[in-house]
Formats: sequence, C-alpha cells, structure tokens
Amino acid sequence: MELSEQARDAEEKPDRSEHSCEGQGYTIVLDQKPEKTVYVDASPIPDISVGVTLSLANTGVPEKIRQMLSLYRFTGGTFKEKCRNFYAQGKFMEDYEDDLGWTGEYSRYFPTYNDLNIRQLRSYFSWRAHVRNGQFLPIPISAAYIYLYELLNGIGTASPEDGLKKMKAFEKGFLDQGLGDSGMRKNLGRWMLEFSVIHDLDPRLILEYADPEITAKDRALAVLKCPEQWEDEDIFGALCVFEGKKLEQSPLANMEDGAGKHLFARVWRHILGTYDCQDMDFFTACFGKQTPLPWYPLANAIYWQPQAHPDADYILDECRSYHCRNGAWKESRYDKLYFDREKFHAFIHETDRRLRKYLKTGHYLRQNPAEAWAGIYAEYVIDAWEKEKLKEMQPKITINLSDLDQIRQDAEFTRDSLLIEDEMDEASDVVEVAGIDEAPDLDGVSDFLDPVYAKLLMDLLKGRDIKAYIKEHHLMASVAADTMNEALFDEIGDNVLECDGENITLIEDYREDILQILGGKNT
Repeated sequence: MELSEQARDAEEKPDRSEHSCEGQGYTIVLDQKPEKTVYVDASPIPDISVGVTLSLANTGVPEKIRQMLSLYRFTGGTFKEKCRNFYAQGKFMEDYEDDLGWTGEYSRYFPTYNDLNIRQLRSYFSWRAHVRNGQFLPIPISAAYIYLYELLNGIGTASPEDGLKKMKAFEKGFLDQGLGDSGMRKNLGRWMLEFSVIHDLDPRLILEYADPEITAKDRALAVLKCPEQWEDEDIFGALCVFEGKKLEQSPLANMEDGAGKHLFARVWRHILGTYDCQDMDFFTACFGKQTPLPWYPLANAIYWQPQAHPDADYILDECRSYHCRNGAWKESRYDKLYFDREKFHAFIHETDRRLRKYLKTGHYLRQNPAEAWAGIYAEYVIDAWEKEKLKEMQPKITINLSDLDQIRQDAEFTRDSLLIEDEMDEASDVVEVAGIDEAPDLDGVSDFLDPVYAKLLMDLLKGRDIKAYIKEHHLMASVAADTMNEALFDEIGDNVLECDGENITLIEDYREDILQILGGKNT
C-alpha cells in the first residue's frame, strides 16, 4: 500500500518533526491525526506510555523482541526521544532475524519499532533478512522506511561507505522495481547526499543523487562565474537556466553557424570583465555572493547522533559547500533570495534584441529604454566582431625568415630578372638621394623580405612611383605596408612606412636606419 498524501508530506518535509540532534533549541509536535494501522496480530504490546509491561506469556514472543521492547525509555514523548529510542533498539536488534512473512497493510508517519505490533515486528525482521541477502520482497512503504532509518543510523552497516552502498542497493532492488513511490525516492536521494556530507564521503559518489534542479543551477552558476574556462555552448546554456524558455526559443539559439550563441557568450564574457558598479562585478550584481545559511542534515528522518559532530568542511561543488562549527551545520550557497533577476533579465533582453537586429534573424524585440545600459556591451562585441571579419578577408601573406640562404638566392635571381640595364644605372642614383657613398643591394633586403617586397622597398628608397608595380603584382597597398613594417619592426622599433589606403610613403626620419640595415655605408 502507498502512503497517503499527508503521510508522504510528513516523510518529505523536515518541518513536521523536531530535529534529532542536540542543541537545536526547539520542539515541533507531530500533528495528532488518525493513523491507518491494520494489526493482524492481537498479541498485547508493552504499554510504554505508563512504563508498565503487560504480560506477554504464552504469546510466542521471541525473547530478543521482548528484551528490545523493554529498552524503550519514555521521558516526554518528543521527536528527539523517539529517535534516541530507535537508535538504542536498532543497535540491540542489529543482527536479529526471524521467519514470519508480512501480511496486511501498514501506514504511519516516521515509523519505528515501537509503532509495530509483535507480528509486524517479526515480519519486518524477516523481510530485512531477505533484503540483506539481496532479495527485496514487497512490504508496506512505511515499514520499508524503517530499514532506511537503520542505514542512516549505521545499524547493520560496517562503515558509512557500506551504508551508502546499501542505500543504492535499496534504490535498485526496491524503488526501481516499483515497490516504493516518488516520495520515497526523493527522500532517499536527499538522505544519501546529506549522509555523505556528514560522513565526509567522496562527492563524486553522490552528486547524481542531489536534486537535479539544484545541481543544474550550481553548474550554471559555475559556468557564468568563470566563463573563460567554458565553451560558447556551455555559457549560452547556463544563461538559459536562469532566463528560461524565452532565451531557449530565441532565433539566436538555432542559427546553423552558431553565430548567435557565440556572440551572446562573448557579450557575457565582456560584461564580466568590464562591469563595475559599487565595486561589484556583474556576476555578483546578478547572483550575490555565497552565503552561509543554517542546514539541518537528515532532519526529516529518524536519525540520532549520540555526540555533537566535530568541526568539518565539505565541498560539494564550486557553488555549494557545508561547514560544521560547534556541532551546528551551515550550507554555503548562492541563494535566490539575493538574486537580482531584474538586472539579469534586462541584460538578457537587450542583448537578445540587439543581436537579433544585427544578425537579421527576424522576430525582433521591442526596445525598453530602461535597458539601454546593457546595449553598450553588446555593441562593443558587435563592433569587435566586424573588425575581425574584415581582417580575415584580407589576403594572408606568410614570410619565412628561417631559411635566409634560400631567400638570398631567390632575391639574386629576381634582381637579375627584374632590373634591366637602365634600372641598374638608376640604382647608383640612390647615393645622391640618400647621401651615402654606397647603395644598398637586394641581398640585404632579402634578409627581411621576399623578393617582391624587397624590390618594392628599394623603389620606395629611390623615390620611384610604385603604383604600377603594386598593380602588376596584385598587391594591396595597406597589406604591403604592414608586411614591410612588420619585417623591419624588430630592428627599428617603429613603423617606417605610412599608407592611406592607396599610397605608401617612406617616413624620412627612418631612411638612414633602413639603409644601414640593408647594407649602405654613410659618408
């Protein structure tokens, strides 16, 4: 039988019970509601409310169970007392087995041994023996919870790691076979996480059992906090986690070339690197800082901790950690209470609007004047991307300076083929133009440039018109100027040529420096 809706709520919600650890400073009394309990055995049970044990003679009660029932100590009826008695009785019955099958139904909030009659107790311990042998038989969910409480309390386990292993086996053997319900699965996932934290188990063992919504948000926050470490797809997906379907359904998300997601990710990286308001970066402005908040592990389970937990620190992931001081736990996390959703949405909406317009996706968004501040970051990225595309369109020329001998040979061949006799005579004119007693030759030029650019530089030194030469060799003036400037930059430390897009001009202040580099000798 499945638990009623109220019973499931009681199992799932920690605010229906008092936390079982010492020093919490409050008590919450369980709701006094009718319980649906079917007893199939009329055997008398101890009247623990008045501390009197009724006669169990001739009822066939195993001595071990008789002794267990006598261990119950009633001092006030608090939830803390219920947990302490369960722990003491469970440890006493840790190795007990029986051979009586379960029959009938059973439903109760936070069930313990003392909530079962004699037959139900014997049936439970018989069922538990089968479970420990890997055989998960049907049993009411409330009774199965007792087994999980045992594991949480270290009853029937060799170590915390063994306890977690047995919880996973229960999930596979009981829940995956349809013997439990969604509420029990949710509780078990939460308990495995909390159990692992308080016992300092490897986070990799239990991350899969954390609330999927929580882990998704933690991962998204980690991506948005350090976007340089992540791909564009990861960043866009993380933004969608907090913006929702509106961003997921943006035409930018479905562009085949990925330009929409790429630019969106670049805008996020840019604003994180440049935004500064009241000494606060944009991530902090949107999501606040990790905040330590009170945390009560296993508060919605029957759990007893005999001693206060020692001081401890546990890192679950980049955005969530747990810290215990003086027996009190706190969870450090990014809490939605401190999120500035309005600021985050304004950034997303304005960036989405401007990128749609720039990429001409259609389905344009209406402008909101209050969000204009966010457009500055989008426009910066758009402008930078435009410049990158223009640069990529320019022809790429590679200058190999590693093989100077081959370059020199090529230069000599080119010189012989390009310089006709009249040009050879004109070469001597550079002496008068440059004011030196010996003209540089192409051998010196070829140490820095390939033959085509070497000839062009020599023509500039001689003051010749280079337009025809540039056209003949299919060059772009601006690219040629950049190439020659780059080749000479290491030696001179500055650009020696200027270009207005069509004409290349030698900066006269560097003429002598160039001639010295190329082999000329001053008078």
